[in-house]
Amino acid sequence: MARRVTDGIEVERGSGNVFADLGLPDAEKLKIKSGLVIEITRAVRRLGLTQEEAGRRMGIPQPKVSGLMRGDFANLSERKLMDCLNRLGYDIEIRVRPTAHPVGQLKLAIA
Repeated sequence: MARRVTDGIEVERGSGNVFADLGLPDAEKLKIKSGLVIEITRAVRRLGLTQEEAGRRMGIPQPKVSGLMRGDFANLSERKLMDCLNRLGYDIEIRVRPTAHPVGQLKLAIA
């Protein structure tokens, strides 16, 4: 990563994945899950749902909705988060294709 000094402060450009920059295990998975959680939060707000209503619609209890809205998504799988988005009126498309690199990558694109 590129480093530079601005106003006497050393600054390092991030990789685009804060979880990887922090050295957390499963950084790519965390990035995907956090993107899904952000979109769920936006959907709940856009639809004007209470946490109770959102929970009924997504099939999870209100306390889990509360945690989700605060960024606590450790107890929910990627699959469950995608199911929540489906229940909030989102289509999810997963595209698999060969890569030119030795190891492929996960990518989340929200339209």
